[in-house]
Amino acid sequence: MGKVIVAGGGIGGLAAALSVARQGHEAVVLERSEHFAELGAGLQLAPNGMHALERLGLGAEVRALAVHVEQLRFMDGVTGEYVTHVPLTGRYRERFGNPYVVVHRGELHGLLLAACRDTSGIELCTSRSVAGYTHDGRRVTAVMEGGERVEGDALIGADGIHSAVRRQLVGDGEPRISGITVHRAIIPMEQVPEHLRWNAVTWWAGPGCHFVHYAIAGGKYLNLAASFHDGATRALAGVPVDRRVVDGLFTMLDETPRRLLALGEQWKSWVLIDRAPVDCWTDGPVTLLGDAAHPMLHYAAQGACQALEDAVVLGELLDGGRAEFARWFNRYNQQRRSRTAAVQKISRDSIALWHPAGAAAEARNAALSGMSTDELHDHLAWMHGERDFTTVPPALPHRGAAR
Repeated sequence: MGKVIVAGGGIGGLAAALSVARQGHEAVVLERSEHFAELGAGLQLAPNGMHALERLGLGAEVRALAVHVEQLRFMDGVTGEYVTHVPLTGRYRERFGNPYVVVHRGELHGLLLAACRDTSGIELCTSRSVAGYTHDGRRVTAVMEGGERVEGDALIGADGIHSAVRRQLVGDGEPRISGITVHRAIIPMEQVPEHLRWNAVTWWAGPGCHFVHYAIAGGKYLNLAASFHDGATRALAGVPVDRRVVDGLFTMLDETPRRLLALGEQWKSWVLIDRAPVDCWTDGPVTLLGDAAHPMLHYAAQGACQALEDAVVLGELLDGGRAEFARWFNRYNQQRRSRTAAVQKISRDSIALWHPAGAAAEARNAALSGMSTDELHDHLAWMHGERDFTTVPPALPHRGAAR
């Protein structure tokens, strides 16, 4: 058995710690903040994410607190017309083996944190910001910003899109700025007109923009996320923005989405960033996980799911016995890189689905409305229905799928 250092105490880092501890290893989680907490609002979990949580022992707890979504609904944001929907009950749940749910990020993080605290062999440390590492092929030292050193047998960099571990391991510079800003707010459900309280993840697609909303916190709140292709060139995260600014950006949308947007208060803005896929995110007994390994735009709603998949695959490879972390990590990298690269690519490519205008938008609507329920489910099956967490879309080659 070995001692595994985990850099980062977010959803991916805590899931990784729980996964490796379940295999009998020690885990030390180093979180840069003074407290373990998760920022953000709504989080979508497709069945593949729920399968991962079940293998971490948290499936029942998440299902109990989550909103079980009945459909993914696609609307023309300009005309207000219904285009299509993906049913998420009945055949969907039978085929993919779990519901499609939404939770507050803090709720999921809290469950993972409680599970880690209840698991022997996991040490949780705050105010520890990992700046880099050294290793000799078998032992690793995580080096903190203040010079403190933590030694172990392995290091997992789960320290997010600005990962210091990735900076040293991959060295690919700053993340790519998408030029899209997303504005987020949460409103009490009682403020929403009853006829708009749909149990659905709903998209209103417009020219260079789209607006998404869905219930969270057991249906007590409506999560609002409005994306606008404004050509932003500087990364921002969680910056307060006046509601009048948000209202003014989406005047091209129909009355119904604008009515919902107008309910939002205390808006905050993020400029969306990601990175290009890489083939190698492992250096001997050091590896990356989640956004540190394969950060993606949120348009496929798979970021948390892929981090959870990472944690399960990685933990289950560390099957006890002699601690050969370099070999295990290399295998994990090989098993996960093509699938995650494919999700990164689809997340970028989906901008073309949400943001066209005029004839292109009409063609999109016609194509989507012409698809049957089975065809829509088939399109999602490689992501949502995956259980061993290595499948890529059949149309993509196994290597280099997202170049």
